[in-house]
Amino acid sequence: MNARDRDDEGRARNARPRDGLGRPLPYGAQGVERQPEGVVRSPGETVAQAQRLLDAGMPFHAHEVFEDAWKSGPGAEAPLWRALAQLAVGLTHAARGNAVGGARLLRRGALALAGLDEAGAAPGTPYGMDLAGLVRWARELAGRVEAGAAVDAATEAPRLTGGPGRA
Repeated sequence: MNARDRDDEGRARNARPRDGLGRPLPYGAQGVERQPEGVVRSPGETVAQAQRLLDAGMPFHAHEVFEDAWKSGPGAEAPLWRALAQLAVGLTHAARGNAVGGARLLRRGALALAGLDEAGAAPGTPYGMDLAGLVRWARELAGRVEAGAAVDAATEAPRLTGGPGRA
C-alpha cells in the first residue's frame, strides 16, 4: 500500500478495512472482505450475489455488485442497476443511522424504478425482480426511517426476486 491508497494507475483505493455496512475501520482491524471491483457478471449472477449480500446485512457491498452491473452492462440497462444501487445505499445509510440520507436515497431509487416500470424500459420483472414490490418496500422503509425507526440491514433487506420475503 502506498501512502495515499492509490493503485498503480493513480486511482484512489481506500485500503482501510470496513465493517458490514461499509464504514471504515482503523488500519489493522479485522474487517469484512470487500467486493472486488469491476467484476462482469451475468444479470442473474448479479441479482443472486446482491441478494446474498443483502441477506447477510451488507447492503453497502450489494451496492458495489449493482454498480459493477451498471458500469459493465449494456447502456440501456444502466438505469435499472443504478436504481438498485441507490436502494442498497439508502438501506446502508438508514442502517448507519443517517435517516435523511437513507430516506432520500430509498425514495430516489424507488422513483427511478417506478419510472422504468411505467416507461416499459424494465417491464415488471426484469431478471425475475419484482420492481413494483421493490418500489413499495423502499417507499415504506423511507417513511419509517423518516419517522425515526431504527433499521437493521439484514432484517430490512428486500427480496429482489419477489419470492417469499419482504419486497
